[in-house]
Amino acid sequence: MIIESADIFLFELPLIKTYTTSFAEIKSKRSIIAKLTASGFVGYGEGATLPFPFYVPDYADVSFLVLKKYILPRIIGVDVDNPASLCDLMSHIKGYSFAKTAVETAFWDLYSQMLDKPLREILGGDRNEVEVGGAIGIIKNRDQFLKEVDANVNKNVPRLKIKIEPEWDLEPVKLIREKYPHLPLLVDANSAYTLDDINLFKNLDEYNLMMLEQPLAWNDIVDHAELQAQIETPVCLDESILSAEDARKALKIGACKIINIKPGRVGGLTEAKKIHDLCRENNVGVWCGGMLECSVGRFFNLSIASLPGYIYPADMSSSEHYFADDIVVNKYIVQGKTTKVPDFLSEFCVDEDKLCKYTVESASASD
Repeated sequence: MIIESADIFLFELPLIKTYTTSFAEIKSKRSIIAKLTASGFVGYGEGATLPFPFYVPDYADVSFLVLKKYILPRIIGVDVDNPASLCDLMSHIKGYSFAKTAVETAFWDLYSQMLDKPLREILGGDRNEVEVGGAIGIIKNRDQFLKEVDANVNKNVPRLKIKIEPEWDLEPVKLIREKYPHLPLLVDANSAYTLDDINLFKNLDEYNLMMLEQPLAWNDIVDHAELQAQIETPVCLDESILSAEDARKALKIGACKIINIKPGRVGGLTEAKKIHDLCRENNVGVWCGGMLECSVGRFFNLSIASLPGYIYPADMSSSEHYFADDIVVNKYIVQGKTTKVPDFLSEFCVDEDKLCKYTVESASASD
């Protein structure tokens, strides 16, 4: 399948309300859509990074430049047999996983259309529905925070995730446990702590948490292993796992008991599947995290989350939970504890007019 043309769109969707983490406030979602044309098919993908380099070094504007200058010229006019071959074409580029994910997922869309087979089936998924949990950013107003918790509980979410940071960690957990002692709960620190905070983590052991997500440095594995050896709560790694090789090393030294696989963070579905397979071999459960993707990115996350090793609820709230608008005709919606995995991205139907409306910069390449 020869890639005849490629278009990339750097776009920005306003959030309904600010989403706060330990590293920043997010008021709008800056993301990238890739559009590939080959053999009469058109495929779309998303590289859903953030507007700043505070999560990992990669961020939207730089990803766009890497796509424009280095990735598109490399893939245009090339006969690509499968997604793994496309990844090989980009392997000489170090890092920039979100940029790679944009075109890699667009090619998965093309590949699925060419085979006329649902993407989840091609990947090896064994179900057409996945569980989706709730998530709450940092909200330090107690009443507002509990209102958000109640709203999630009323939606009957299978688990709730809350963001924490120093001076807002034990308190929100206590507030939840006083009202909902048996609610499946996890906390996400986004690298806000060090091993000096070991007493805090030991205190969190008392609250029956599902997991403690990425408590230490974004690029650390060694200290996480030391932490996991001293606490009962399972450590889940997110930012530290940028590849299957990172996952192998983390599992080898006992740095975690769970891994959050975000396709964008690891370079796409091909690498995400490798991590999934490795974790299954080692009896380590995984789940699919989100990067505030629009409905395009959600489709690919849902598809990979249908694999058997994804045993924890995903981070994929409805598009309307975060955005007043989207770039598709049929927005991604969650109803109840589970959501259907679409067979094809076309079920959401990318709206080119809306994509243009929210695009701040674009670039094209053709054979």
